[in-house]
Amino acid sequence: MKRRYGAALLIAVLLAAAMAIIWWPRSPAPPPLVIGGDLPAPCRNVAFEAVTYVVCEIDLRTDSVGVFHAGGDGKPFGSLEAFDKAMMGEGRPVLLAMNGGMYHEDLSPVGLLVEDGVEKSPLNLADAEGNFFLKPNGVFLLGKDGKAAVMESSAYAAAKPDVAFATQSGPMLVIAGALHPRFEANGASRYIRNGVGVRDGNTVVLAISRSEVSFGSFARLFRDALGCNNALFLDGTVSALSDGKRMIIGGKYPAGPIISVSAKPITPASAKPIAPVSAKPIAPVSARKPATE
Repeated sequence: MKRRYGAALLIAVLLAAAMAIIWWPRSPAPPPLVIGGDLPAPCRNVAFEAVTYVVCEIDLRTDSVGVFHAGGDGKPFGSLEAFDKAMMGEGRPVLLAMNGGMYHEDLSPVGLLVEDGVEKSPLNLADAEGNFFLKPNGVFLLGKDGKAAVMESSAYAAAKPDVAFATQSGPMLVIAGALHPRFEANGASRYIRNGVGVRDGNTVVLAISRSEVSFGSFARLFRDALGCNNALFLDGTVSALSDGKRMIIGGKYPAGPIISVSAKPITPASAKPIAPVSAKPIAPVSARKPATE
């Protein structure tokens, strides 16, 4: 009898515990990573292989692209929000900003950083663990001739191009039309990811996923959907995009190098000299021949 009573009591306790787990108030879910709102003019939503991306296609004939890391005080901006506020405060608002490369704990770049023609951090050709060192890695650059390119790091070292801005990251996503040789078709590693590709010298393509995606699928996006023969992975997990005023994707994540897009100044049509309408002297009225019937 005592055994039956003990067993019944134990079952009652377990049922009560199960009900408590089911009905106990839970803490609210964390806010979504993706923030809504209209996209800026260069950007659009693109669906590819069941993942939606924000893709921004930048025409370098009308917009400028740069890579920035630190303010006038020499300290890293540290986040897109801080960068946007700093640019607004200087009267140089940006159209877009995206995290633009990997960084150490102190926010210093892991690899090459060139800002306004000055090399702030050298090219890194070392071998080590982590995505940055998944060879081949590469460099996104803006030449002093105004043209953009994505180059494999050893090719950059050999060519020594004359650049205005550059950031190094890794791995390469697309190399001369081929996917990175280490990528699986659709591997198990899934994160929010962002990257940059170049369709031609005048067209830079920035892309960031709205949900988790594999390296293989992300690389195919650039090659097969966006027409980029060369593309570079920038980062994952901390990927973020802003329109200069608010976050489009991501939150207050730390950032090392930052890729920014701003509108080029519009040259007024009146900048060209216009010849006077009456370039030839006009004869006096009395000197003209009289009209005949």
